[in-house]
Amino acid sequence: MQNQARTRAPLEQDMNAAAEAIDSTKKSKKPQVMRQYDLIERVKRYNPNTNEALLNRAYVYAMKAHGEQKRASGDPYFSHPLEVAAILTDLKLDDATIAAALLHDTIEDTETTRAGIDRLFGSDIGELVEGLTKLKKLDLVTKEAKQAENLRKLLLAIAEDVRVLLVKLADRLHNMRTLHFMPAETKRRNAEETLEIYAPLAGRMGMQEMREELEDLAFRELYPEAFRVVTERLEALAIRNHDLTAAIEQQLTKKLADRGIAATVRGRQKRPYSIWRKMERKSVGFEQLSDLFAFRVVVKTVGDCYHALGIVHTTWPVVPGRFKDYISTPKQNDYRSIHTTVIGPGQQRVELQLRTREMDEIAEYGIAAHALYKDGGGSPSEMLNRESNAYAWLRRTIELLAEGSNPEEFLEHTKLELFHDQVFCFTPKGKLIGLPRGANAIDFAYAVHTDVGNTAVGAKINGKIAPLVSELANGDEVDVITSKAQMAPPAAWESLVVTGKARAAIRRATRAAVRNQYAGLGRRIVERLFQRAKKEYSDEKLQGALPRLARTSIEEVMAAVGRGEMKASDVARAMYPDYREERAALIKPAPESGWFRLRRNRAVKFKMPVEKGTAIPIRGNNSELPVRFAPNGGAVPGDRIVGILTPGEGITIYPIQSPQLKDFEDSPERWIDLRWDVDERTPQRFPAQIVVESVNEPGSLAQVAQVIAENDGNIDNIRMTRRSPDFTTVTIDLEVYDLKHLTAIIAQLRAKAVVANAARVNG
Repeated sequence: MQNQARTRAPLEQDMNAAAEAIDSTKKSKKPQVMRQYDLIERVKRYNPNTNEALLNRAYVYAMKAHGEQKRASGDPYFSHPLEVAAILTDLKLDDATIAAALLHDTIEDTETTRAGIDRLFGSDIGELVEGLTKLKKLDLVTKEAKQAENLRKLLLAIAEDVRVLLVKLADRLHNMRTLHFMPAETKRRNAEETLEIYAPLAGRMGMQEMREELEDLAFRELYPEAFRVVTERLEALAIRNHDLTAAIEQQLTKKLADRGIAATVRGRQKRPYSIWRKMERKSVGFEQLSDLFAFRVVVKTVGDCYHALGIVHTTWPVVPGRFKDYISTPKQNDYRSIHTTVIGPGQQRVELQLRTREMDEIAEYGIAAHALYKDGGGSPSEMLNRESNAYAWLRRTIELLAEGSNPEEFLEHTKLELFHDQVFCFTPKGKLIGLPRGANAIDFAYAVHTDVGNTAVGAKINGKIAPLVSELANGDEVDVITSKAQMAPPAAWESLVVTGKARAAIRRATRAAVRNQYAGLGRRIVERLFQRAKKEYSDEKLQGALPRLARTSIEEVMAAVGRGEMKASDVARAMYPDYREERAALIKPAPESGWFRLRRNRAVKFKMPVEKGTAIPIRGNNSELPVRFAPNGGAVPGDRIVGILTPGEGITIYPIQSPQLKDFEDSPERWIDLRWDVDERTPQRFPAQIVVESVNEPGSLAQVAQVIAENDGNIDNIRMTRRSPDFTTVTIDLEVYDLKHLTAIIAQLRAKAVVANAARVNG
């Protein structure tokens, strides 16, 4: 006791000095700042063994560190961390978290350092304070990037210690309570961020009371007129129904007591934002809402919950479709309760929530209800790993950090997870899968396993074949049909799914597929070069040359060659230092059939040097390679084709007679020999372009279109130019099967009296 007295002596002096500084606020009409004794008493109500010396030390240290700093309201800055700490005492948190709340702005806004915090308060509190400080030390270009990176940093900090989240939410709540002192732009930005991120995050952590207050504060700022109208009507309704609410509480309590169930019944009015959101979602007026009041029935045991439910349902008529059992299937945020709606006294719709005292505490405090302040429970993160489904959801969300290629992508994924209510579906083996409302069978497949999603080709919902895009309902049994033939999911799925996990997996698989395409293309280019150079190629030899290419894997080298970022000759030189590149000759068709001439210093006749099997096969738009056709003229089977490799874009296919090829004369390393690989059993159309000189008379265009239609051609686009009073030039983008098909269409067009000439455009 003597030691304790000696310890307190200097503290008392500092506290008295602090109190004198704070008392100066009494001269104004602003609220007085809470004293340290009040804070200690708040903690001792739920934790009699609190470390008073630690909290006193943190209180005085933070107050002195912030000194004369003021908030926008004019209050001492220290009032903010003190109010944050007070909010956390309502959540019954441990001493370290309360101390971290008092200190959470010291490193950022004062001369305090992490080392100083560690020395005075220990590394546990130091890590908490530093985790909160890191969130604000960002300098990013866009508001979206800053918001996304803040969320990313927050969740990473939470992964280390969940108490960072609790302090951050309390910090945001107090800032929202004092938002009216901030500039207009800051108020709106903070309100939007609160509604988009912090309120849903509090809800996902099961902290419903905090979520509702955050939503209402943001609602008041963003939609002041709607907030005023809804609030006024709720106040009028509360006054009008006061006696009815009290009567329902008394009747229900007595009914349950008569059957031997001790219950606490509390009526509560729904909050303004939740009512407004329901009005918006269902497009109804305030008067059309019939469930503005809810009653919580708190009993001792789970058995009492179901017993009370039976009593309620046999006493009052049940509203169909309004029963939900979150005890047998809890929400991901650990929420457990039975919801039902009945037609109660006075023919009033009454929503009832039946739960035990433990469930009620979790519903109110959420993730903080797992008694973080108790000794012997391990670290908060370890303990929550065992006890909290909400924290398990958070860890899965953090896994998405590795999936997004940029902060905005991660923000998108996380918002998808935050905003949706849930549906519960089952696998054929009975495993329960929770998904956001609006999810489809593709989302379900990815929730089971990423490989299941990537190879999904169909689904059975409740035993019946259904499209993968079918929206799922509560209780559906979903059997995903997979096929090993599907190597990657269609890229279009990304716009069809609603879960962040599915969207991230599809995006990742699409990127991998494109990378594999480039790697395959690069391998073919490299192997073809080695065949022409009569050099031996092997992966083992290339593996040893990787350091000279500044690449870490063979696949990375091949992908770089396929994208045009690296030349195949660079790979050859890395493997064979004595390799000398022979510049490829640009080839042009000569009048002799099957012969070409070299355009360099002199003309020479030679056979096109394409060895059997070295030309790369092309299947057109459905090719496995990243290919596209020349923008003007296209190419069709029957044309002799070459490819031009463009970095980052893949191969552009040109017919050999295209005049556009002259633009690439000085880049022979970009030329690639190609050949058609068309399956006659599955005809496919290819792009071509023709120019028709037609006579200016009524019906001429119709006759041109009729010829194309009768020959099974497809018109993709038409452009008309008046060349003279008598003639019009019509440029038509066509889709045809091959060169023979195209030639037949042109011949029949020339036979028409309204057509002066028709010819193919060769790009």
